[in-house]
Amino acid sequence: MKIKAVAAALAAVVLLGAGGWLLSRSLAPRNEAIVLIPKTTDPRVEFWQVLNQGVMAAAKEYKADIQIKGASAESQIDEQIKIVEETIAEKPKAIILAASDYNRLVPIAKKVIDAGITLITVDSGLEGGVSASLIATDNYTAGRKLVETMRGYVQGPATYAIVSFVKTSDTQIDRENGVRDGLKGDPSATVIETLYSNNSEDEAYELTKQLLQERSDIRGIFGLNEVSTIGAARALKEMDPGRTIKLVGFDSSMNEVSFMEAGILQATVVQKPFNMGYLAVKTALQAHRGEKVSPMMDTGSELITKETMYTNENQKLLFPFVGK
Repeated sequence: MKIKAVAAALAAVVLLGAGGWLLSRSLAPRNEAIVLIPKTTDPRVEFWQVLNQGVMAAAKEYKADIQIKGASAESQIDEQIKIVEETIAEKPKAIILAASDYNRLVPIAKKVIDAGITLITVDSGLEGGVSASLIATDNYTAGRKLVETMRGYVQGPATYAIVSFVKTSDTQIDRENGVRDGLKGDPSATVIETLYSNNSEDEAYELTKQLLQERSDIRGIFGLNEVSTIGAARALKEMDPGRTIKLVGFDSSMNEVSFMEAGILQATVVQKPFNMGYLAVKTALQAHRGEKVSPMMDTGSELITKETMYTNENQKLLFPFVGK
């Protein structure tokens, strides 16, 4: 399946997914809903669109009412705290939270629990593991996967850059630690200071472009989420026409698939956000009923390269909207 064969269908589903957020909010009873608070409701970020599909699938299966509300940008941590505060006052049966900050959301998360509301975290956890369960990728292991993959493309002494998103996100911290720890055992590898884009594609692009103008020794770049990977790829497309710098990243947006086909992005770790969303709702209902739930559920990830992207299984991961 080539990217052009699914672009139109995906665009339509993304629009429906964005509308689905608004529809779900209007239909959910204020005092009965499970409330999902993602890091962002930006419809351009496909990861959250797919997670939303999983949430809605579980809601339909388990006959649960779902509200979805969140900040327009992942960097708006104060806004996310405000939304959680407002949601506590609505007294839903459960809150599913993707925390944008590992530390700053802890006090408000404790307020959720003190109010007798079940708290589940998805994608990103909180310091102290205060929620009943965290449903997420094992991001540290995924970061190390990127290192092993990069070694297949870059041999010998090399200087690497990391382009990441929100510095204080639990997801970011684990991925960065995974990459840095993976490179520690290689004395020929140098890793420069991480570039944080605040989850802005344009900022990731500008930071990477400036880096490439200042450093001619960069041989590999690690993009730590969808937005950061796309921004870095855009800069490489302009600044490295010979494709001498290798890029590995996270997630599976249409833009990333296009960059892989063009040889700008060598590989990406594909998460399973549909599974995350589905399990988050299922687990929230179980925990609300007083059932024992696992404190951490790893939804898994797969490393996909340009060479392996056309297998049937990997096509399903790269194009999760198709057939849903």
